[in-house]
Amino acid sequence: MLTAGEVAGLIAATGWVVLVCVMAMVLVKLARLLTETTKAVSDLNNRLAPLLDDMSVTVNETNRQLVAVEAIAKDVKQVSGHAAKLSAVTQTIFTGPLIKVSSLGYGVRRAIEARRVNRPRPRGRQPEQGRVR
Repeated sequence: MLTAGEVAGLIAATGWVVLVCVMAMVLVKLARLLTETTKAVSDLNNRLAPLLDDMSVTVNETNRQLVAVEAIAKDVKQVSGHAAKLSAVTQTIFTGPLIKVSSLGYGVRRAIEARRVNRPRPRGRQPEQGRVR
């Protein structure tokens, strides 16, 4: 029969064997994980280079379009400045004479009203006072 020390040694050896087997399985799975990760990184690297090239082309095209938009904005600013100047000139040309014409019309109207007030009424028919219709 086995002594107590031998049984303890046998249990310890079995424990170590189980532990080594578990560690071996973990290492095998870790090796597979590292292999898959390496493949994924390699695939990503292969796809990334064309994407970066496309992105560079897109950025360059965007910069070219922004230059064109900047030129258009500059032209619009220039046209709006010319329109503002034209509006100011038009206002100057038309408002001065328009104010003078309206002032003349106002003066003529006041003169006509003043003549009507000072002129005596004709004596033919006088308005009746105090009579209710």
